Amino acid sequence: MQPTLSASVAHRPLGGGGARLTGGLLADWQERNRAASLPLAVRQLDAAGNLANLQLAISGPAAGVGPAMAKPGADGAWVGGAGYRGPAFMDSDVYKTLEAISWEMGRAPEAGLGAFAGDVTALLAKAQQPDGYLNSWVQVTGRPRYSHLEYSHELYCAGHLIQAAVANSRATGETRLLQVARYFANHLVDTFLGQGGGLDGHPIVETALAELYRETGEAGYLALAAQFVTTRGHSTIGDSGFGVRYLQDHQPVRESVTEVGHAVRALYLEAGVADVAVENGDAELLASSIARWADMVGNKSSLTGGIGSRHSGESFGDAFELPPDRAYNETCASIAAFQWSWRLLLATGEAKYADHMERLLYNGFAAALSTDGQRFFYVNPLQRRADHFEEDDPGRRRQWFSCACCPPNIMRLTASLGHYVATVAGPVLYLQLLTGCELTAQLPDGPLGVEVTTRYPWAGTAEIKVTAAPASESGLAVRIPSWASEVSVRVNGRPRAGRTGPDGYLVVTRRWQPGDVLSVTMDVTPRLTYPSRRIDALRGTAAVERGPLVYCFEQADQPAATDLEDLALVPGSLSEEAAEPDGIGPTITVGASAAVLPPAGLSPVPYATEPDPSGPAKAATAVAIPYFQWDNRDGRAMRVWLPLHTAPPAAPPPAGSPDAPEAG
Repeated sequence: MQPTLSASVAHRPLGGGGARLTGGLLADWQERNRAASLPLAVRQLDAAGNLANLQLAISGPAAGVGPAMAKPGADGAWVGGAGYRGPAFMDSDVYKTLEAISWEMGRAPEAGLGAFAGDVTALLAKAQQPDGYLNSWVQVTGRPRYSHLEYSHELYCAGHLIQAAVANSRATGETRLLQVARYFANHLVDTFLGQGGGLDGHPIVETALAELYRETGEAGYLALAAQFVTTRGHSTIGDSGFGVRYLQDHQPVRESVTEVGHAVRALYLEAGVADVAVENGDAELLASSIARWADMVGNKSSLTGGIGSRHSGESFGDAFELPPDRAYNETCASIAAFQWSWRLLLATGEAKYADHMERLLYNGFAAALSTDGQRFFYVNPLQRRADHFEEDDPGRRRQWFSCACCPPNIMRLTASLGHYVATVAGPVLYLQLLTGCELTAQLPDGPLGVEVTTRYPWAGTAEIKVTAAPASESGLAVRIPSWASEVSVRVNGRPRAGRTGPDGYLVVTRRWQPGDVLSVTMDVTPRLTYPSRRIDALRGTAAVERGPLVYCFEQADQPAATDLEDLALVPGSLSEEAAEPDGIGPTITVGASAAVLPPAGLSPVPYATEPDPSGPAKAATAVAIPYFQWDNRDGRAMRVWLPLHTAPPAAPPPAGSPDAPEAG
């Protein structure tokens, strides 16, 4: 996202080349993405038929074959017909992969990935229709264009094409893919602008068109994005089979106060809402989005930042409906929430949005990918029982999916992580995500360059070394996360009073010189976190956090004779282990009690007449690891939330003692 100079934003991104990741988890993830995940995507796009579908689109529908051969799938998207393979949105996986490759090529060119991107761009240009239209499902099956936007994903696919093209232009300077995207976007403007209709059942074209406007200056793109945003909510899209709330078509955007329906669709729409609002200076529209964000984070988000409580419709649930075991928390929803939060951060300059981005990044998002970069989660629960199966799926990461929206989405965000590290506002450089990096910010009086060295999130200390500075005073600002209770600051080794402003940043202003070092240390001591009593599914439990990381308990780390499901936490007994077994990260040991169960057959039902939920218990310990590292070993049980140990009620005092109640 690169807002125009006239956009109503408080902060601005550094822009192309302004950030380079040099060390730490985020840089490691980018290298893994390049070496393992993207080559996997290239292979899977061939194996799953995505590229073959585009080849078929070049010649159009087979003679005598029409839309009758296509049929609706379980998720509301149509599939099949005339040799076409997969759901109607197969093109979008190609575009997300192209976007990821584009960002990677901007970091460091790689011959194999570059050749693939060039070949696919040429294929798209051949498949594109004379008027700019491009959609392999429609072109292969012969179905009429835009006749069923509630489930056809035509504009959704167009949106991902546009995003890939903008990324390719900005990262590499190439224009061939941008030409394809602009040709399609011009067709959309000619078809829909001022004509009504055109609302896709799956938003994303809104934010894509706004970004294409930023890249090209073509006002029609922003106008069409605004039209799609403001006309949504009047029950005009059509029946997808899941209802109008599923499609966010039940209420005009400006009037909506909470997120409902399909989580990914809702949050991609919000990215477009924020883009249109800041580019048009529409304070009312932006305020509506901010209000929904606050409601979502306060009432409808898991501890990991995950979004979507219900498997049915991949949807939001009610306020405080946050079951750990049945949480859907689709990976794409975490990515969409991250992108929306980034836009609100730029619009307002408030650190709470970056706080949520960090929670999503290190927890809800990071858990979706295995340590080898080859397997993925679509659904991200906070609990998996030892005997779990969902439609014969044991709930483990998979290499690919028939609906493969998540894997290439993970890849494009990972490849672009450098864009989210820092922002600029006036003469101040703001560090939003602490990680090893090199940054250059163009301030009003000249560039401010820094090198950041840190082991964050494993450690809470970061050293920020100035490499270039304006001659006048400028500011270095570090976001202080809401969990950080103790913060110390040093400049060139000398303690300095640090003050966090109301917007959540610690700002140090001075006439910086190359070689100056700002050191910031935040306490990452492990802590227990308790749920709101309104969350019925979590009442009486606690979770472990350390810095920005949510921890979880896997059966693999517990003593051999201890069943994870029998453990209860004892507050006030956290201890951290310095060792990092198998590269997992620091483990945390918590005092616990383990239930002593009666012999098999003596307890016919899992209930009792006493309030103590576990009956007799013995002293034990529970070992926790970072949540994002779970399911990389044996696939046994996992829990984020464990019950709290409750001592049995004290015996009543004997009759006649001073503490005995009086008769009557």
